[in-house]
Amino acid sequence: VDESALTGESIPVDKSLGSSVSAATLNMSGFLTCRATRVGKDTTLSQIIQLVSDAANTKAPVAKIADKVSAVFVPSVMAIALCTCLVWLLVGKEIDFALSRAIAVLVISCPCALGLATPVAIMVANGVGAKNGILFKTAESIEQTGRTQIVAFDKTGTVTEGKPQVTDVITADGISEDELLQTALSVEAKSEHPLAKAIVSYALSKGLQSEPVFDFKALSGHGVVAKVQEKEQSLCAGSLSFMKEQAGSVPQKLIEASEALSAVGKTTVAFSRQSLCLGIIALTDTIKADSKEAVRQLTNMGIATVLLTGDSEKAANAVAQKVGIATVVSQVLPEQKEAYVKRLMQKGLVAMTGDGINDAPALTRAHVGIAIGAGTDIAIDAADVVLVNSKLSDVSAAVRLSRATLRNIKENLFWAFIYNIVLIPVAAGVWYSSLGLSLNPMMGALAMSLSSFFVVTNALRLNLLNIHDSRHDKKRKSVYIEKLPKEESMERTIRVEGMMCSHCEAHVKEALEAVDGITSAVANHDTASVRITCNKNIDDAVLAEVIQKAGYTFKG
Repeated sequence: VDESALTGESIPVDKSLGSSVSAATLNMSGFLTCRATRVGKDTTLSQIIQLVSDAANTKAPVAKIADKVSAVFVPSVMAIALCTCLVWLLVGKEIDFALSRAIAVLVISCPCALGLATPVAIMVANGVGAKNGILFKTAESIEQTGRTQIVAFDKTGTVTEGKPQVTDVITADGISEDELLQTALSVEAKSEHPLAKAIVSYALSKGLQSEPVFDFKALSGHGVVAKVQEKEQSLCAGSLSFMKEQAGSVPQKLIEASEALSAVGKTTVAFSRQSLCLGIIALTDTIKADSKEAVRQLTNMGIATVLLTGDSEKAANAVAQKVGIATVVSQVLPEQKEAYVKRLMQKGLVAMTGDGINDAPALTRAHVGIAIGAGTDIAIDAADVVLVNSKLSDVSAAVRLSRATLRNIKENLFWAFIYNIVLIPVAAGVWYSSLGLSLNPMMGALAMSLSSFFVVTNALRLNLLNIHDSRHDKKRKSVYIEKLPKEESMERTIRVEGMMCSHCEAHVKEALEAVDGITSAVANHDTASVRITCNKNIDDAVLAEVIQKAGYTFKG
């Protein structure tokens, strides 16, 4: 069963009698008879969707500096204009002179430049990003991306291609590589397994052709067997333990090679013909061509990188070592990914990069969620930034563009403030008596227009930015991330009476998730039950007290 959508594990998992299967996973071969133990809101997929919704509701908007300043700036300028008029009247100037000074203050301080400083830069940045295959969904996401201190990556489909490919072909003594590949192609041609498809594709690329076979059988959890029609020779493919049963013995050379390959996260398949073990073929989920460079660029920017994956520890460590990621968290479920992101958020601003359904809760929880364009619709919907070209190097490009945009906005705001600080006193006639310096309303209007022109022109400079050029990156202070201990997750279902609707469910959920040790709670008023996930034992007395305070009855 292919569980990559939920766990990120790129290699399908064998299922036997009594094994549990989840919605949103794919049966790759054979057939299954299943008993539904959790339906509707209780399924793993529904819980992931609920986690996404809950995380989205907790995101706080970033305060906009220009909006705050404008709220104070406009009434302040009106007060200055009124005071200017009154002061000049009190010192004996004519009404037309006093009004001219007041009008000049109003005209020259029109907050156009202040209002344009942020939105024009954001608009241009959005255009530059779109041209390069980087889509920012909100202005907030552009702002937050540039301030990122930690980037967490999913493995399968994000750092790697998400499809197994042949990496090593090791033959037994006296066996040629073509002989091994010919056998592999013939026996695997009728298999539906992803590893078989990768092996067949590799053998066909070598110019080999499959022999006609019959009596093909897929033995779940072991391998496949078949017979060559013309020669009546038996063919076999599977694990080494299965090969020992079929072939009787496996050369020590192949056993040692298999152990070495497994140690670096690769999967090996052994092949035999007529009970003679011919060799092994190793496969792994290949790393994307730009992954290592992307991580290097982020590190040079002072951004810490973390690998969060549901894949095995060996496979995760092998990938992390190759691309340069120091911190690895493996074998985590979707809710655990979200919990790790919450822990990382205590250390700095976090961007989560992923592509699968299992990444959606973490994408929504992070300060910035970055989705791979080739990923699932749920991941893309949950993210703040979408990388259309599915290139990991676009993560650093997005950070680079965001930093340039923030710098541009600061330049625009600086100009808007300096312009007003210098010219409002001149328009008010502060230096009229001593220097004879003043501005009539027409010149004030010209100066105001020029300030807006400067801000817009400065923002348009972003079009000249090469967001893939890392030569001018500046390294900021890095966040240190110690090795995160893995949290053991436990599940239990409790009965709670008194829930009548979805609002009651939300109330119970909020109360329980506030308890230390409970990472998630899914309430169902129809069944009067709550399924909680926790990383330590929670006493029933604590649960009863929390439920009672929330206004419901704990039944154990």
